This record gives sequence, structure tokens and C-alpha cells, in this order.
Amino acid sequence: MPEVSIGEAARRTGLSVDTLRYYEKIQLMPRIARDTGGRRVYQEGDLSRLRFIQRAQRCHFSLAEIGELLSLRSSSEVPRPQVQQLTEQKLEEIEARLGDLERLRHELKLLLNLCRGTEKGCPIIDSLNTCG
Repeated sequence: MPEVSIGEAARRTGLSVDTLRYYEKIQLMPRIARDTGGRRVYQEGDLSRLRFIQRAQRCHFSLAEIGELLSLRSSSEVPRPQVQQLTEQKLEEIEARLGDLERLRHELKLLLNLCRGTEKGCPIIDSLNTCG
């Protein structure tokens, strides 16, 4: 595949040009090659790395965690235990958030039921005023 400009790389990945520059700045991406005019030119390997970053973000890995995954990805050793541990930690975080969301869902249903049971005032506002 021929080299592509930063604009074309942004179009192909759906990321903004600013995001591509930022990833390079924080070293999530290696220094991107430049053409004779100093403009960034992306290779297929660069685009593949960007797609990896996007997939990891969809799994809610932080940029720091993605940096670690990228490092493990390029390791000559099989990084399975480290990747597994990182993924287990992420799953625990997601499960904790799901628990929080379930409690929030229950609370909002209770507030709506309170609201439906009265015609005076607003039980939702009253409840939010007294939440501590």
C-alpha cells in the first residue's frame, strides 16, 4: 500500500487529524515518517496500529493501558499472562460500573413511581434536594 497523508489516514480510521497528532505526541504512535515537505505519511502498519488502538478503546481500555497492550503486542515473547491480567482488571471495572448502573436504574424507577403516586409537588425534586 502506498503512503497516505494524515488527512487520508484520518478519513480511513474515522479519527481526527488532531487525534492522530496527539497519539504521536504521547507516543502511542511511533514518530510518523515525513515526506520531503515535512508532512506526515502513514504506512499500512501505522493504520493497523491505529485500528488496534480504536478496538482497544471500544473495550474501554485507557490510553495508558493501550500503550501497555501495544508494548506487549510488539514483544518477542508471548505476553498472554500480562494481557490476561490487564483484561481481567478491565472486566472487574466494567462489572463494578454495571453494579452502579443497576443501582442507579433502581433508584430512578423508585423516583418515577413516587412521582406517579402523587399530584402535589415533585417527589423527584424533593428527593434530589435531600440526597446527601
